[in-house]
Amino acid sequence: MLAGLVRRLVAVGAVWSHAGPLVAQAVPPPPLTVHTIWGTREFASDLVSIAWMKDGKAYTMLDDASGNTDLYRVDALTGKKDVLLRGADLMPAGARQPITIEEYSLSADGSKLLIFTNSARVWRLNTKGTYYVWDFAVKRLTPVSAKPGYQMFAKFSPDGRRVAFVRDNNLCVTDLASGVETALTSDGGENVINGTSDWVYEEELDLRDAFRWSPDGKRIAFWRLDQSAIRPFYLVNQDSLYPQLVPVRYPKAGMPNSEVKVGVVELGSGHTAWVDLGPERDIYVAALDFAGSPDEVWLTRLNRHQNRLDLLLADARTGASRLVMTDGDSAWVDAHQPQWINGGRQFLFLSDRDGYSQAYLFNRDGSLVRRVTPGAWDVLELYGVDEQAKQLYFTGAIDGPLGRPLLKIGLDGTGLVRVTTEPGTHRAEFDPTFRLYVDTYSRAGVAPVELLRRADGRLVRSISDNLALARKVSALQLRPPEFLRIGTSDGTDLNAWIIKPRDFDPGKRYPLLLVVYGGPGSQTVTDAWGGAQYLWHQMLAQDGYLVASVDNRGTGARGAKFEKITYLHLGRYESADQIAAARWLASQPYVSADRIGIWGWSYGGYMTSRTMFLGGGVFRAALAVAPVTDWRFYDTIYTERYMRTPAENPAGYDESAALTYADSLKGRFLLVHGTADDNVHFQNSIRLVERLEGANRQFDMRIYPNKTHAITGGNTRENLYGLLTEWLKKNL
Repeated sequence: MLAGLVRRLVAVGAVWSHAGPLVAQAVPPPPLTVHTIWGTREFASDLVSIAWMKDGKAYTMLDDASGNTDLYRVDALTGKKDVLLRGADLMPAGARQPITIEEYSLSADGSKLLIFTNSARVWRLNTKGTYYVWDFAVKRLTPVSAKPGYQMFAKFSPDGRRVAFVRDNNLCVTDLASGVETALTSDGGENVINGTSDWVYEEELDLRDAFRWSPDGKRIAFWRLDQSAIRPFYLVNQDSLYPQLVPVRYPKAGMPNSEVKVGVVELGSGHTAWVDLGPERDIYVAALDFAGSPDEVWLTRLNRHQNRLDLLLADARTGASRLVMTDGDSAWVDAHQPQWINGGRQFLFLSDRDGYSQAYLFNRDGSLVRRVTPGAWDVLELYGVDEQAKQLYFTGAIDGPLGRPLLKIGLDGTGLVRVTTEPGTHRAEFDPTFRLYVDTYSRAGVAPVELLRRADGRLVRSISDNLALARKVSALQLRPPEFLRIGTSDGTDLNAWIIKPRDFDPGKRYPLLLVVYGGPGSQTVTDAWGGAQYLWHQMLAQDGYLVASVDNRGTGARGAKFEKITYLHLGRYESADQIAAARWLASQPYVSADRIGIWGWSYGGYMTSRTMFLGGGVFRAALAVAPVTDWRFYDTIYTERYMRTPAENPAGYDESAALTYADSLKGRFLLVHGTADDNVHFQNSIRLVERLEGANRQFDMRIYPNKTHAITGGNTRENLYGLLTEWLKKNL
């Protein structure tokens, strides 16, 4: 199926396969530069963002080719496009230019469009802005709220007659016919948050939109977080004559969290029923929704240690709750959500209780029906159930941790079928009827494409062949990454890749840069497109470096034992594995053993620092960007999941901290951090600087004023990678 697409790409230019170039280039390849990678959109992807329509026969997509953002309906099978809405028509009253559609959603009956525009960033994402409703019948644009202030997470009611949203930490609803806006909560403010989340829930539980409509549109269930007990951590903005303090309610490991409540508000009466969350107060509510009924809410409750997850069902009218199912572990459990099927009578749930992440089928009362998936390998993502065919679609590590094939199996646990046949990484987006899906597919060194397929995997057509990017990457004549396995002293094989220069000579020796992340459940070694970071690593190879990456113990897609070995001892096994991998690579005849470097960002910056300090001179140079240097400085949910609290595990915190080993630094060290990093606070680097100076160790440092954890904005990213490149050339 995919071969036809590859043949079409070959017709317009060389495409590099995993065996080599399919077509020889007649001209020398253009050089990669920091500017072309990070300062331009030359290597930007042309993938299309779609939203399936209810009947599964078409999808919607935005197109700004006209100069305005137009909305189209696209026939799925033929690709025929019809205009649903011209962006030029979206002119608010009194405005001189139309609004821009940043995000949108259709009402259930398709008669109205909810438009998000004028957005602004809240921590990671632009989640506050202005919402409008477009009525297709009368061609009218109406603001959701006439009151000043941003709105967040607006959603149509199931009948399309109302829109609920959050403003200033209160939950509100607008009746679209009358325009009347009603506040459903009134206590929101600096301390109390209704309908959205605090910093740590957003960062670690991926919770931002924190309210849910009932199926009949008569109730809304919502989170209420009281963050009064959380001390503010102050970021310092130096842009004005007198610096400004920016408070962030950030709970560090062992410190108090927000107190969580779950309310269900009745729109007709305004009465709120509070769900009984049990006697334990120091908990997290990771997810919730209505359980296939307007009268019952499900939620997942995590204890503070995060080694027990309870699924509760609660009466939406009274708040009375009952325990349905518990998932527990001696280390930690992941905050998976139930996927309800058969009208809410049953649900699927991912758990690694048998050693690997597998899908289990339960009845609504919590009784186990069966384990649905069969393998001694991890199920990675559930894409949903075709209830008519009684088939579960999912991705899994059936071929090992590197790939992501799409699979299906009967709910009775029989008939496992490989839907996708091409090796590499597949991400599926099914239509609501499970007849079709969009397959976003890539390989290491091969840019992603979007293919429309039938549910059995047969190719219908290409949605986006990403041809411009494919041509540009092909013209570079790059050597794709080579996958290998590296053994450790205890017999564990670690997955790795290595990028070699295009003109690699096995008789020569090359400097090598090790790329590390290494955090719990993560992976850097996959058969997938790596984006701009991959191109930068190829640029280093173009300049005569080898670049390699190794997934240490603790990383994902290799079962619970491999991942959870790090429990209570973050860094112990991960650093040991990276050092062992560096020594193995140093023994290869094409590696300059005295010119090995390591670099990483965030958890990778932590790994870089700790591993460099413990490496005993195996690394000549290290570049640590935004590193955690002591887990006492990081947040409750992430840190305590793997380490418990500092009071419970003081020796583990001491052992894990990069600070502990800073006086053992041998070699050249570059430390980079943004001063407005609300995630890994600049405090981490300040404390590391103090320790290094106290030990009289020399190092280099670059500070990015008022930049967040991502270190972006304007020319910042290009400047950063320019720094990293030049520093490597001088020091490795």
